[in-house]
Parts: sequence; structure tokens; C-alpha cells
Amino acid sequence: MARAFGIHGGLQDSTLPELRRLWRFVDQAGFDWLSVWDHLDVSFFGSNSCFEALSALTLIAAETTRVRIGCLVFCINYRHPGVLAKALTTIDHASNGRLEVGLGAGWHEGEYDAYGIHFPPIATRQDQLEEGIQIIRSLFTQERTTFNGKHFQLREAVCSPKPLQARVPLWIGGSGEKRTLRTAARHADGWDTAFVSPEVFRQKNQVLDQWCEKQQRDPASIVRMASLGFHLTADPAQAKQERERFRAYWGPMAEGIEEGMLFGTPRDAVDRIGQYFEAGAARVVLDLLQSPLDWEALQGFVEGVMPAFR
Repeated sequence: MARAFGIHGGLQDSTLPELRRLWRFVDQAGFDWLSVWDHLDVSFFGSNSCFEALSALTLIAAETTRVRIGCLVFCINYRHPGVLAKALTTIDHASNGRLEVGLGAGWHEGEYDAYGIHFPPIATRQDQLEEGIQIIRSLFTQERTTFNGKHFQLREAVCSPKPLQARVPLWIGGSGEKRTLRTAARHADGWDTAFVSPEVFRQKNQVLDQWCEKQQRDPASIVRMASLGFHLTADPAQAKQERERFRAYWGPMAEGIEEGMLFGTPRDAVDRIGQYFEAGAARVVLDLLQSPLDWEALQGFVEGVMPAFR
């Protein structure tokens, strides 16, 4: 896969007209990936405004024509994977076969509590993730699916019509070396991790290679993707202020993810992004999670950064 770029936009603190403007821009600006996140409650960002992921993806399918679309990542225990597969099949048709499916084990306990969803231990959530990705793959590809898992069960389930794509790419998101990367090696077409340094990305990438070897799978069959926070500014004089805004927005979480953010001007980002490609990423995704969006900086990225890698 050639070096590529994507946009990951949260669904919080925005209006639908604002989101539609972003989706149309991404579709026409040379990005090959557009994703949203799957959150019900974003109070961990000090916000109470957030749209829902599945319905948003349906809108994205209608608003775009060329970019691959998906979610980073669907929380596997928010919806039964069989129900999720049916919805995703509809979205694949609506997008004319441009869907990619990111799956994860979930992490924000407060969100579960707010919606009355049981928050099991991480080992259980990882088990659910491994069962869920197998169920979705089977429903997408097999005439009937029977699955007798510990957490999910299906009996002669039919997912018809099938997706337009013969093989909808399934992604695993996360960095856990013992379970998450093993599940990716066993079942996924792609792997994404967010907000880590190039050095950490390289190390996680090597662990995934090791799991592929244990599973007797060609490591090259899994696409690798790095998601980076977008805190660039077109005005160099605003760079310090933008870094402070990032720290205020993320609060106590900022220190642990700062190495996975892009700061400075678009020109400053070229070398940093190159390090992720050198570490094994096939695609770098810009996470646009703060409002308002700096449109001038985003345009500067399209004009001044992306051409350096093509």
C-alpha cells in the first residue's frame, strides 16, 4: 500500500452542517480515509454534545463518493455483533462498497455506567472482541452463521444481502501486546493505534509481526495505521497557544499522549510524519477532535505535507 493519509473526526461539539463540510472536504482533498469514533457520552472531554456513530456513517456514505469510510473504533459490547453486522452491511451498500470496520474492546468505564451498560474486566472485553470480529466476518461472507461463544451466540443467522465488497476490511484498534495485537494477527485486515510516538509505534508494529509469525500469517497482509492528534496551526506565533489548548482540553490524559500529537506548523510536521512511515505505517490519520477546526492549517497540510510523500 502506498503512503496514504486519512482524517478521523470526532462527532462532538459540532453541528451537522459543520460535519458535512468536513466530510465533503476530505472526500475531495486527496485523503483516502475518513472515520468517526463511537462514543455515547463524551463528558471525559467536558462536553455533553455528541452524535452517534452508525447513523453518522450512513450520512457520510451519502455525502461522499470516493473516500474509504469507517469507525475507529466500534465498541464491541455496545451492540450485539450480529446487529452491528447488519447495520454495517447497509452502510456498505449506501457507500457503494467503501466501508471499513474498526473494532475495539472499549475503555471508558464512566460511559458504560452512564448508559447502564455492564463494564466487564479487560480480559472479558478482549474475549468479546475476539468473538465479535469472527461473527462479523462470518456474517459478511457465509450463507448462514452459527456461533456458540461464551459471550455471543448465533444460530443459523442470515445476513442478506451481503456487503458489496467481497471482503470488507476489518480493523482492530489498540496497543495491547498480549491480546489486542494477537487478535489483530488472527483475524484483522488492518491495525490502528493512536497517540503514540514513532518509537512506540515501531515497537508495537514489531510485536504485531511476531504475533503474525506465531499465527503463521504473512505480516504484510495486515495494513498498519498511525492516528495522530492534529494541533497544527498556520500561524507560527500561535503554536505555543495551541499546545496549551491541547493540554487544557485533555487534562490529566495529556501527558500520556502528547508524543502522539502534531504541533507547530504544517511544514514542521513533515519530518515527524516521515518517522511514522519509516516505522511501518502505511497510512497516517489526522485526529481532529477539538473545535473549532483550524481550516487554514488543514489546507496547509494538504498543500504542504501530503505532496512530500507522493
